[in-house]
Amino acid sequence: MPENLTWMTGLVLGGGLTLVGLVISLVVWRARGAASGLRGVAWSLLPLVAGLLGLMNAVWQFSLSVLGILAGLLFNPLVWAGVVLAGVSVVLFVVSGVMRARGVGTRPRGRAAKADQGGAAAPGPAAGSRASQAQVGGSAPAKGGADDLSDFSDIEDLLRKRGIE
Repeated sequence: MPENLTWMTGLVLGGGLTLVGLVISLVVWRARGAASGLRGVAWSLLPLVAGLLGLMNAVWQFSLSVLGILAGLLFNPLVWAGVVLAGVSVVLFVVSGVMRARGVGTRPRGRAAKADQGGAAAPGPAAGSRASQAQVGGSAPAKGGADDLSDFSDIEDLLRKRGIE
């Protein structure tokens, strides 16, 4: 295959690609309607435009470069080793995220880690719940875990006063 195209070769190649595109556009026009057909005609005219502007040589060189790069990547064992390592890296990252979410294979941090090392358990922020709050003077939350939303006694009293039961 030639590396460079002459102006006339580019024009002939662009015209040939345009004719093929126009035939396909005609088939699309009949199958899907005028809007799809006109869009196909618009795309079909681009190779002829590139040929008339003298850009077909640049398109040809770009196509050869892309094909060369893809062929080099496809048949290079080092590239495939890189692809395999990238896949292994993604799998390890996902597995480690699942393990962290489930708490498998992690070490405790902060006070829990000191408690494991020192032998005595240090109370965490959630460790001293109702008993410590009662000693400090705070109010313990409702038994169901909801604050004042589960206590409807005030609303029931108001409804009784209004005569609604």
